[in-house]
Amino acid sequence: MALLEGCKHELEVVIPIEEVTRETEMVAEKVRSKVNLPGFRPGKAPLSMIRQRYQEHIRQEVLEHLVPRFFRHRVTEEQLKVVGTPNIRDVEFAAGEPIKFKAEFEVAPEIELKEYRGITAPYAEPQVSEEDSSERLEELRKQKADYVNLDPRPAQHGDVAVIDLLSLSGVEGEPVRAQDMQLEMGSGDTLPEFTTHILGMTPGEEKTFPVTYPEDYGQQRLAGRTVEFRVHLKMIQTKELPELNDEFAKDLGDFQSLDELKETVRKGIFRERELAAQRAAKDAVVDKLLEMHNFPVPEAYVDRQIETYIERFLAEQEAMGRDPRKISLDPAKVKTAMRDRAVREVRSSLLLERIAEREAIAAMREEVDQEIQRYAKQHREPVAAVRKRFDENGTTQRIAGVIRTEKTLNFLFEQARKEAPADG
Repeated sequence: MALLEGCKHELEVVIPIEEVTRETEMVAEKVRSKVNLPGFRPGKAPLSMIRQRYQEHIRQEVLEHLVPRFFRHRVTEEQLKVVGTPNIRDVEFAAGEPIKFKAEFEVAPEIELKEYRGITAPYAEPQVSEEDSSERLEELRKQKADYVNLDPRPAQHGDVAVIDLLSLSGVEGEPVRAQDMQLEMGSGDTLPEFTTHILGMTPGEEKTFPVTYPEDYGQQRLAGRTVEFRVHLKMIQTKELPELNDEFAKDLGDFQSLDELKETVRKGIFRERELAAQRAAKDAVVDKLLEMHNFPVPEAYVDRQIETYIERFLAEQEAMGRDPRKISLDPAKVKTAMRDRAVREVRSSLLLERIAEREAIAAMREEVDQEIQRYAKQHREPVAAVRKRFDENGTTQRIAGVIRTEKTLNFLFEQARKEAPADG
């Protein structure tokens, strides 16, 4: 066996002549039983004639039967964990001689774990101020706001403009249309061009103007584009916020008082920040583990990870209304752009998997079932049907893998030495 670069290995395999002869006879006999030759009853033609007439077919079948079998035998002997499909080359198959071939393939890396407990991680318990809670309550008030129509007058800052709009140019495909769209003048949620051009307009007035969307705009078909719109101002409204009191809390949900709502809001903000801080600490632990463990990764794993990125991207585009079949991607450019990220994710995944094995961390059946039930409820499907589909297409195994990874990260976080981040 030869070790090539990284995870690549090469084996030279020899199939003994007696195995080749036995397989050749079996294949020739099988061919004879199926073919009809003039002058002979079915299955009674001489084997010598069969071998001569169907030489290439027999040769190919013998190779297809023996090469995979003896490759598997050798890698089992060598105790190698093969990744992907081997590249079989330099095949030698001469009459009366053993079959010889070379196989190039990748193997999963051997990872010798260093000490992974007690790694220093930046973490401090988050704080929630009164101001934080007040801002969140204000957001809730805005969500429950009433919109009151105003008598016709020129639109001013703070007004809510109710408009119909139609794109005239600058966007591919179907024009952008919207009716009764509410835009708060001067709000951070309203693109500045809309505010600039609508201010001063009177209900019933129509205007055409360009709007330039930021590069990171949520809708892909508008991101980075300058679109010419025709806008009709239908009416102006004022936004009236509800009073912050016990009645507001009761109206919002299962709260008996404003104080109860405030405490729930505070706990919610704390939990959000706690999860974010823990995620940052876990990422830092993984970064340090990767620095400590230097090992190669199979290209097959990297390619598979990049395929996953592409599948997610196309699914996101489809969810936004774009036809994935019309999206042109250059595989070579995609691989170059995503390779570093894919290698890191594969290395971290292999490392966490190895730690999980060492610590006997696994996903429990009830944990997997809980995720399946959550999916079934969300998509309004029978749990049994979802479970059967997930078992068949491998999703159940992937769910178990995600749960195992998260439990391993939680274990590493619990074992880490927490230090306040340098920025405080």
